Amino acid sequence: MSFPAKAVLLDLDGTLLDTVLDLHAAANGMLADLGRPPVAIEDIRAYVGRGIPNLVKRVLAGNLDAADDPAPPPDAALTSFKRHYTEVNGHAAKPFPGVMEGLAALRAKGLLLGVITNKARAFTCPLLDRTGLHPFLSVAVSGDDLPRPKPDPMPVTWACGRLGVSPADVVLIGDSVNDLKAGHAAGCRVLLVPYGYNEGQDVRGLECDAIVATILDAASRITPA
Repeated sequence: MSFPAKAVLLDLDGTLLDTVLDLHAAANGMLADLGRPPVAIEDIRAYVGRGIPNLVKRVLAGNLDAADDPAPPPDAALTSFKRHYTEVNGHAAKPFPGVMEGLAALRAKGLLLGVITNKARAFTCPLLDRTGLHPFLSVAVSGDDLPRPKPDPMPVTWACGRLGVSPADVVLIGDSVNDLKAGHAAGCRVLLVPYGYNEGQDVRGLECDAIVATILDAASRITPA
């Protein structure tokens, strides 16, 4: 099945980039500052997806459910994490296989490309530059740009407006239920990659429009509308 589109919006962490090593280093730096033992890298992989404040809450509590607590994380912990992440952001992060080729193939088809992430803008822009993704993109929406991040559809509809396209003419590619909810609520078709984070759950059980092995695979299935 092919997916006609005028634009493609993509998630960042877990879809385009493997950022776990940098996030793990920042989390353990924060824990060391607090006099606490380090966290395992696989725990970080499960905790990613709802922005840094929620990641900090999950690391401190040692479970996923901590993100459902509306209270913010302690200021000292959040400040420490941000300081450490600023130092390591982009040092070990790298595109997943097929990402650079897939983005090039999508651009060659004349499609507009954008990124929608729950990562704060202070970290998004340096990361896009350091990993070579920035030249492919016509828009980038970060988690603190708007009042409501994913899974709310607001970032998706806002990005569509910036690109001048209807959500019905957009394919969103992500790695999580948050991407699925945001994309479908906005009126986009949603493709999911199986190698990302998704809070430790397998996306193949979600009702997306298709599972694609890589971004290059997705590019082969998206046609200009």
